[in-house]
Amino acid sequence: MRGDARLLVVSLAAMLLALPGAASAGAEDTPTFTKDVAPIFQQKCQACHRPGYIAPMSLVTYAESRPWARSIRTRVETRQMPPWHIDKSVGIQDFENDRSLTDEEIDTIVRWVDAGAPRGNPEDMPPPVEFADDDVWNYAHLFGGPPDLVVYSTPYTVPAVAQDRWWKPEVPTGLTEDRWIRAIEIRPSSVDGRRVTHHALARLQQEEDDDLGAASDVGPGLLMEWAVGKQGEIMRPNSGKLIKAGASILWDVHYHAVGEEITDTVELGLYFYPQGEEPKHRQVLSAFSTIEGGSDHLSIPPNQVTVTERFHVLKQNGRVENYQPHMHLRGRGMQMTAILPDGTTEVLSRVSDFNFNWHLNYVYSDHAAPLLPKGTVLHLKSWYDNTSANRANPDPNQWVGYGDRTVDEMGHAWVNVTYLDDDDFSAAVAEREALATTNDN
Repeated sequence: MRGDARLLVVSLAAMLLALPGAASAGAEDTPTFTKDVAPIFQQKCQACHRPGYIAPMSLVTYAESRPWARSIRTRVETRQMPPWHIDKSVGIQDFENDRSLTDEEIDTIVRWVDAGAPRGNPEDMPPPVEFADDDVWNYAHLFGGPPDLVVYSTPYTVPAVAQDRWWKPEVPTGLTEDRWIRAIEIRPSSVDGRRVTHHALARLQQEEDDDLGAASDVGPGLLMEWAVGKQGEIMRPNSGKLIKAGASILWDVHYHAVGEEITDTVELGLYFYPQGEEPKHRQVLSAFSTIEGGSDHLSIPPNQVTVTERFHVLKQNGRVENYQPHMHLRGRGMQMTAILPDGTTEVLSRVSDFNFNWHLNYVYSDHAAPLLPKGTVLHLKSWYDNTSANRANPDPNQWVGYGDRTVDEMGHAWVNVTYLDDDDFSAAVAEREALATTNDN
C-alpha cells in the first residue's frame, strides 16, 4: 500500500505539471541575469566592475559575470561587496550615497546563483549604463561646465620599486578675491596615477578673520580627501566653504610603488557660487581624533585588542553632514556618539568592520543629518585588533604606534559640520520635527 501511495503522489504531481502554465511557474520565480541581476549590477557594481576600471573583473555582460557567480554569491551574502561598512544594527541608516545591497537584492543574487546562474531572455536585458569619461569632471553637467578653478599638485615620480612616499607641496591658488565653494572634486590626473595614489588630502591654508563666527574656532579645515570609493562633494543648499584671496593648498599625497615608474599629479576642482552670491552657512571639514592626549599617545600592544577614545565639544550649533573613519591595518571599528547638553546620548554611526582598502565617506541624507546644539560632546571611539585573528595584520607580535606608514596606525574621523547661529538652528530643528510629524501621519 505504501508503494501504491507513493505512485499515486507521483502521478498527481505529473498531472499538475501538465496543466497549462504549471510547468513555467517555478521558472518564472527563478531570477535571471538579464531581467533581475543585471539591473542590480548596473546600479551597485558596474561603477567599478567594468572594462579598464579598478575592479579585477567586469560585470557588464552575462559572459563576463557568469564565471564569477559563486564568488559573487559569497561576497554579497557576507556583505563584503559592494563595500559599505556601516553597522546596520545601530545609528543612522539614511545616507545619500548608500551603495549597499538591500536584503531583497542579496536574496535575488543568491537565488540566481543557486539556480545555476541562468541567463534569461536576451530581450529583458536593460540598456547599458553610460559612465562619464574619466577625463570629464563628474559635476560638469550640474554646473554648466568644468570647475571654476583647478589646482594641481606638483608632479611627482614614483619609482618602480620603493617604499611608500608622502608628497607635501604647497601650491598657491592664485585667487585675488574671496570666493564661496559649492562643490568639490579631487582626483589623480591620469589612470596610471590612480594606480600609485593611495589617497590625497588637499588642506586649505589661509588666514582666518575674527568675524567668521562659528567656524573661527576650527579654522579653514580640509577641503577634501581623494581615496578609492570617493567621487566628490556638493554642499547643501545655502551652505559652502570659504576660500580667501591669497589662499594656498597644502597637499598630502600618499604614493606607493607598483613595479613601474609613474609620474603624476593630483588635481582639485572647485565650483564656486556666482560672484556676489554668498551662502548663509559655512561648512568645515575637520579631523576628530579618537586618541586622548593626541597622536603621540597611541600605543597598541601586541596580541591584543586596544580601544581608544576622545571627546570633542561643539562650540557652536551644527549639522553633521558626513562621517568617514580613518585607521590603518589594525583598525577594526569606530563609533561616533553625540552626548547632548541635557545628558542624553545617541549613537550616530558605527563602522564595525573597517577595511583599510576602502576609505568610504558616509553622507547623511537631508532629513537624517544630525542637528546638534552647541555644547554637544562628540565622543569618538576606535578599536584596534593587533592579533592573529585580524587577517590584515602584518605582524601581531609588534607594538604599534601612530604614523603615516600603512604598518603604523591612526585614529580619526573626517567630519563635515555646517555651523548655524541660534535662529537658523531653531528653524532647522522645527523643520525636522514637522517633517517627522508628517511622515508619522
